[in-house]
Amino acid sequence: MGAVTVILAVHGIGRPARQLDPGEDEQWLTVEQFERVLDVAAAREDVHLTFDDGNESDVEIALPRLVERGLTAEFFPLAGRLGQRGYVDRDGLRELVRAGMEVGSHGWEPRDWRRLDDRHARRELTDAPKLLGDLCGRPVRRYSLPFGAYDRRVLARLRQAGATRVYSSDGGRARRDGWLQARTELRHDLDGEWLDGVLTASPGLSRRAGRWASRLFRRTGG
Repeated sequence: MGAVTVILAVHGIGRPARQLDPGEDEQWLTVEQFERVLDVAAAREDVHLTFDDGNESDVEIALPRLVERGLTAEFFPLAGRLGQRGYVDRDGLRELVRAGMEVGSHGWEPRDWRRLDDRHARRELTDAPKLLGDLCGRPVRRYSLPFGAYDRRVLARLRQAGATRVYSSDGGRARRDGWLQARTELRHDLDGEWLDGVLTASPGLSRRAGRWASRLFRRTGG
């Protein structure tokens, strides 16, 4: 096995500027929790941060703190929600790029990609990254799976769409050179013990993190 990394998935930070979807509050961090994660990431080379959904807090809260610590991260906004209340707008997206952050696609809307017909698959897997790429001025070829849900059909469609990397929510460590990358979702009750367990790949805590992600998907994604 090649070099491995721990990939953490962040959603919202601080006080939400919009009404949250059912169960979404379980993925929302306080600023203090987020800064704890950043301090750990700044001290380790094997931790990578990603951000899903394109919440306003990506630019307002996360970006200045990443820059302050000399960190880069990947952001996966929902293309169909750019500029809506509580979400990053087009200027914010460009600000992320100017600061050296990477932008990928989380689709158009939060949908289970296993249930897409061909028309909706084109919208989620082709139209969304094209719009984001046009706004960023560079191709968008990395994807974050909504709800972490996938099957062989989804992965085949992503390969056909030209995906160079795909992020799940399977938990545990990931190979740096892998096409399908496992991530651990950060949660509202994150504390130092839980975070230490994830970063040291404690089997019990990693399994619990994976089970939590699965329960969350069943609640929010069907």
